[in-house]
Amino acid sequence: MTKPSMAYGFNLDEFEVVADTIRSGDSFGELMLENKVEYPKIYELTQRYKDTFDVRRIRVGKPYMILKSKDTTQGAQVFIYEQDPINYTVVDFRDSVIAYKKQRQVTFVQKEASGVIPDGGSLSNVIVEQGLDYYLTYDLSQIYAWTIDFFKLNPGDKFKIVYQEKYINDSIYAGVGPIEAAYFEHNGQPFYAFSYMNDSLDVREYYDEEANNLRRTFLRAPLKFGRLSSRYNLKRKIRYYGYKVRPHKGTDYAAPIGTPILATADGVVTESTRRGGNGKYVKIRHNGTYSTQYLHMKSQKVKQGEFVRQGDVIGWIGMTGNTGGPHVCYRFWKNGRQVDPLREKLPAAEPLAEELRPEYYGFINPLKDQLECIEYPSAASMEDLVTLN
Repeated sequence: MTKPSMAYGFNLDEFEVVADTIRSGDSFGELMLENKVEYPKIYELTQRYKDTFDVRRIRVGKPYMILKSKDTTQGAQVFIYEQDPINYTVVDFRDSVIAYKKQRQVTFVQKEASGVIPDGGSLSNVIVEQGLDYYLTYDLSQIYAWTIDFFKLNPGDKFKIVYQEKYINDSIYAGVGPIEAAYFEHNGQPFYAFSYMNDSLDVREYYDEEANNLRRTFLRAPLKFGRLSSRYNLKRKIRYYGYKVRPHKGTDYAAPIGTPILATADGVVTESTRRGGNGKYVKIRHNGTYSTQYLHMKSQKVKQGEFVRQGDVIGWIGMTGNTGGPHVCYRFWKNGRQVDPLREKLPAAEPLAEELRPEYYGFINPLKDQLECIEYPSAASMEDLVTLN
């Protein structure tokens, strides 16, 4: 007996299958109408399930599958849209319209890596030249965001990491999982980081070898990936304006249009609007001391009065207002005055409670030994990697 062809929880043998990717100019409504889904069902989906599947946000290049009936009508019965290799959304048009999110089964495999920063090199170059996932660069920069300035690494700085990789069906690579342990040597000074579940808070945090929390109350930057393009500078002079002093009270991060912008700390949205040279922006009040603002958005995801968590997407990179290129101008207020967030000594999160430390030390000792045993790549092997690339 032939084994059925299964995907996304459906027996594909029961349908006419159309597999494709979203193309420039495609819209969900037109795709469904072309495949004989009646307009009332499309409308019902947009009204009842807009929080599950926002049809306006399908992206060019994303895979989708349409399962059509095998009868003479060949109408679309199921639409499946992949947000990424793991997460997908199913829209079932059979009978009443239903939409739901699902995930593929994922397995985790522990991996090790290390590297040395060469003269004129960067962390991202070392990561990529070894064939490692670029996302590890972001993970390391976030773990050590307030202890190491990754824009000022020195030749000879080095790192070792123990991390996980994700696989679908044990064979299809689906990205990196969390970093379990890390060692970074910067200017000859060692920095350890260990991922540990703080049961008292029911959250996973990174702590050093002395159980100090590496996180700060604010993210260092409002983007996962981007480039620091202009710093806070009260004495900035611009040739276009005759070299007159025009203070820049924001910190600019350049990234492609559509890049998600993140809230750097918990807080309440006090403004989500468009105004003058700021373009579309969001402002968040974090407490009685700190507020942040994010300018030049393509569009906002949050509204005034909403509570947001650190790391939540609040909008997308754009070019609204006065801007010469796609970026977010990140502004930071302390006691009502704009300051440079990269120079602020922000409070650290709480260290691990004393009563939890004995268990923590027992947990990290094997990981610390594992880090010690990881060897750095030799100069010859790194030259071979560069030649191969």
